[in-house]
Amino acid sequence: MNRRHFLQTTALAACAAQAAEKPAIRFGACDWTLRLAANPDSLDLAKRIGLEGVQVDYGTEPTGNGRLPLFDEALQDKHLQRSADTGVAIPSLAMGVLNKHGLKNSADAERWMLDGVAVAKRMKVRVVLLAFFGDGDLRNDDAGTQAVIAKLKKLAPLAAEAGIVYGVESWLKVDALERILDAVKSPAIQVYYDVGNMQKEGEDYAAAIRRLGKERICEVHAKDYADLYGKGSTDFVKVRDALRDIGYTGWMHLEGVKIPNGVEQDIGYDLKYLREVFAA
Repeated sequence: MNRRHFLQTTALAACAAQAAEKPAIRFGACDWTLRLAANPDSLDLAKRIGLEGVQVDYGTEPTGNGRLPLFDEALQDKHLQRSADTGVAIPSLAMGVLNKHGLKNSADAERWMLDGVAVAKRMKVRVVLLAFFGDGDLRNDDAGTQAVIAKLKKLAPLAAEAGIVYGVESWLKVDALERILDAVKSPAIQVYYDVGNMQKEGEDYAAAIRRLGKERICEVHAKDYADLYGKGSTDFVKVRDALRDIGYTGWMHLEGVKIPNGVEQDIGYDLKYLREVFAA
């Protein structure tokens, strides 16, 4: 091997090793951020924007039979067909209805959560977000938290058997989240970490990500309450570094709050910014 060939080979090997050290993050968006909740048209819009995936909501309003829109197999099939047609993945589902019907005190919410396992399994989706905002907020609510723990214990074996992970997304900081996970004691119940929410709550989100680790974070939401990404209050460089430190290689879904110029333009801007940050 001559010297030039040796140097070229060494440089290529070094670049490959450096690339391997950077966990791959794939970028999607929430269908409600795309203003198309539980609507298969969200996949077409995601394709135009350049997103790789869409997080699909079960639907925020029950239908006439008291079930959620995505419980309809015909609607599931429309999403799956549109995903196949566009090449845009459906990595996760979300149960945003729990913000109006809190899991801590609603029998309907518990039923939807448990029945929703079959939906995720049929759609071959590995992650489901459980929302704890609005009427489902658990801050300073020990009784509500204990009620939720009891219901998650019912869910955990069903989820584990189906190969699905359920992620708790809430206003709770890392200490409270760990108490829930420690009580449930199942790898099928993890944290759905939203960096914008936790920045708003005053948590050191980079430290919390490192503390939870990849074993307890199923997916991540990218969010900034102040402005478009890179212009506001969430430090995505710190987020990137923390995710790399724990070896996270999953999905990050854009949940845009500031969309002054329209969904397609601003989500496209946020996506471009995140790709630049995570490529560095």
